[in-house]
Amino acid sequence: MKARRTLLTAFLAIRRNPLRSLLTTFGIVIGVAAVIAMMEIGNGSSSAIAKSFESMGANTIMVMPASTTNSGISQGTGSSMKLSPGDCDAIIKECPAVAAAAPVVRGRAQIIYGGKNWSPSYIYGSTPDFLKVREWSELEEGECFTDKDVMNSNKVCLLGKTIANELFEGESAIGKEIRVKNVTFRVVGVLKKKGANMMGMDQDDVLLVPWTTLKYRVSGSKLSTSASESSSSSTNSLSSIYPDASSLYPEKSSTQSADTLLFVRFANVDEITVAAKSQEDVSEAIKEIKGVLRERHRIKNGNEDDFSIRDMAEIIRTLSATTGLIKNLLLCVAMISLFVGGVGIMNIMLVSVTERTREIGLRMAVGARSSDILRQFLTEAVTLCLVGGAIGITLGHGSSYLVNFVLNWPVETSPGAIIAAILVSTGVGVIFGFYPAWKASKLDPIEALRYE
Repeated sequence: MKARRTLLTAFLAIRRNPLRSLLTTFGIVIGVAAVIAMMEIGNGSSSAIAKSFESMGANTIMVMPASTTNSGISQGTGSSMKLSPGDCDAIIKECPAVAAAAPVVRGRAQIIYGGKNWSPSYIYGSTPDFLKVREWSELEEGECFTDKDVMNSNKVCLLGKTIANELFEGESAIGKEIRVKNVTFRVVGVLKKKGANMMGMDQDDVLLVPWTTLKYRVSGSKLSTSASESSSSSTNSLSSIYPDASSLYPEKSSTQSADTLLFVRFANVDEITVAAKSQEDVSEAIKEIKGVLRERHRIKNGNEDDFSIRDMAEIIRTLSATTGLIKNLLLCVAMISLFVGGVGIMNIMLVSVTERTREIGLRMAVGARSSDILRQFLTEAVTLCLVGGAIGITLGHGSSYLVNFVLNWPVETSPGAIIAAILVSTGVGVIFGFYPAWKASKLDPIEALRYE
């Protein structure tokens, strides 16, 4: 009952002068509203940046062949030919921290469609899982090529949005045929617009085809027939035995030779692109990948790896630290408003103690103790701050969504910020209301009753 009566008395004291009470809490309202708005806008921006990182490959790991040395001269990273599609399959099966992986073969060529041509920034040969690794599952139109297309080296492709706009100028590209190094590809899908990456490179300027097609049909990596041709010249042929005889089988045309591929026994790839299950699993995925590849490549303990692994952890840490610093700076500005509001609370409570000196003396004369007076004025200060905090939370929440509606900035509600705002409001009331309450509790009853 004492706590209830104290709270009721505090509300009655605040209602005596509602305008002054409202103006007193104005600093708290602004401070709390600023904290809530800044936290929600900051959280929304952080989430948007995190999604942007994911779309650019925040949890992506690139496994590349190591360098080779020829006559003491290093050929650079990727010059070794030690990575194979089998390595990619092993990574998927034996690495629990890996969500998806895809072999990648890179190429460089000009695309021709009718009387138009375009040289894309990227030509990638891969598998359908490449889109999962790059968070590119949604297509603008059409569909992705399949694993069967990869196995059969089918001449199908996916176009990035930039290439589709340049070559087809708004027309549908599905079913159309383009040429890459005189190899005709049928367009089966157009990738959804992705924009620039963190380096400013256009990610939509890409041609994606099955890696077997790029390697064996476009790049021309197939078994050489020179050995069989040279050996046949040293043995008896039909022409030497029967000079007038013709060949039993007609010779293949160039088109038939191009369509009849003799795959190499060991098919190397330029890179294996891996997606960890989350950003937190990147380190664990790297350890698992190293273990699998060292075992498959039979690398002894103490020997260097014949592959290299890269991730984007350093870039992500730098950008995350930058966004966190900006959010903390904005929060500090909002905390200054709370401090100013707290000073206003202390000022008005000191005025209230001076105005109500006779009331304090009367209460103490009829039996109120110093602790009762201290609790009463402290309750009034905390109540003022909590009312201001409630108004500030509503105003800040509404302001953040107004910013989202008008400026289309991302926002995200933060329950933690609301709880923190309530605790801060209570703390401000206790800290800045304690001195006026303590001063009121130390008044002499007789002197207080004589006060005019």
